[in-house]
Amino acid sequence: MNEYDSPDLRSLATEPEDLDGHTIEELFDYLDAGREPVDPSIEGSAGCRIALEALTRLRELTPGLLAADAAEEPEPSESWVQSILSGIALDARSGRRIPVAGRVPEADLGITEGAVRGAIRAAERVVPGIVVGKCRFDGDVTVPGAPVRVRVEVSAPYGVPIPDAVHRLRAEIERRLRTHTTLNVSGIDIEVRDVHEVRNPKEGDR
Repeated sequence: MNEYDSPDLRSLATEPEDLDGHTIEELFDYLDAGREPVDPSIEGSAGCRIALEALTRLRELTPGLLAADAAEEPEPSESWVQSILSGIALDARSGRRIPVAGRVPEADLGITEGAVRGAIRAAERVVPGIVVGKCRFDGDVTVPGAPVRVRVEVSAPYGVPIPDAVHRLRAEIERRLRTHTTLNVSGIDIEVRDVHEVRNPKEGDR
């Protein structure tokens, strides 16, 4: 089995409401072209850049995530892949404005909810193979100091100790939230929705 046996992710994509006029399908095509020629309307869109970064990481794992050997493990359902794409689409939306407390009281600082979700999703880099699906905030992120609980759904790579992977991911998410926001995070809940196989490209086709 090789990468060409994998289902086309474009057929599973949902269309986000805020990609500055673009769709997930268009971003896939743009990635396929190596982001050449440069499209200023895409590269100049914060939402598109967030989605492109997440889609790039997802594509790197696609053969292992979608083309699992049926003799070893059942293939992940399309609904889970759809939830990942839906999460990416959600990240691309600006969402609510989250205030950022500064040293100067008169300063009006803030960060979009979409940007914070994007930062949380990017934390998956610290655990090779981890794929972040949906992310949500329980609590009012628009009220400074209000307690907020972060809930994240992930798919974990087969063979990696899950408690260790979750611990590393939680620590990285916490670090990113502390660096980029002043949210009063009361907890970070990580739910492992499924386990996927990650193939080594050097193993060749099966």
